[in-house]
Amino acid sequence: MSTGFFNELWLSKFMIFRGIYTCLFVSFSSIVIGTFIGMFVGLALTYGNRFTRFLARAYTDIIRGIPVLVLILTFYFVLSVIGINLSALQAGITSLAIFCSAHISEMLRGGLQNVPKGQIEAAKAVGLSFFQTFIFVSLPQALRQILPTWINTAVEIVKGSTLVSLIGVIEITLVMQQIIGRNFLTMQFYALAGLIYFLIGFSIERTGKYVEKKVAIK
Repeated sequence: MSTGFFNELWLSKFMIFRGIYTCLFVSFSSIVIGTFIGMFVGLALTYGNRFTRFLARAYTDIIRGIPVLVLILTFYFVLSVIGINLSALQAGITSLAIFCSAHISEMLRGGLQNVPKGQIEAAKAVGLSFFQTFIFVSLPQALRQILPTWINTAVEIVKGSTLVSLIGVIEITLVMQQIIGRNFLTMQFYALAGLIYFLIGFSIERTGKYVEKKVAIK
């Protein structure tokens, strides 16, 4: 790379750090909120009555069928029509969290349904309540099963965070576009953006693999 690139990189370091921080903040917030919502929806899919399961299934299928970009634009532009005004950052986090929750709910449903019935019956036989059985028997095993898929979803949310730049959130992609608009070093700074996203995604994957090994049943 030319000396000019490194000079521009040094001049733009605070902008880039700000973009990385925003990307991590949006991604982390979306994953945490999405996981929290997804667990409740997943429980409704698994243990709810017919009406609750219908609502949870409709929510999951509809959200999973809508592209992330459409969700982002809907939360930012469409909701303002009905008087709900979200900032670009709020709209970005909300839309990504909703998208994440739909995938988490389906993962949790599958994980809970794959818990061996014999273990559920054994828990009942020793006098555990439904809540105790869920907390101490079903949920830990379900979480072990869905951890690899959850990691993949977390990485996809990080990738999806690039789309919030379209509504003005100053994350890595938009920062790079602003820098390129000043110096026209298109290839170099887009390559840098790709490297940053790769490192974030790779770090999540490696951390997840480490946790997966730690919680695996020997």
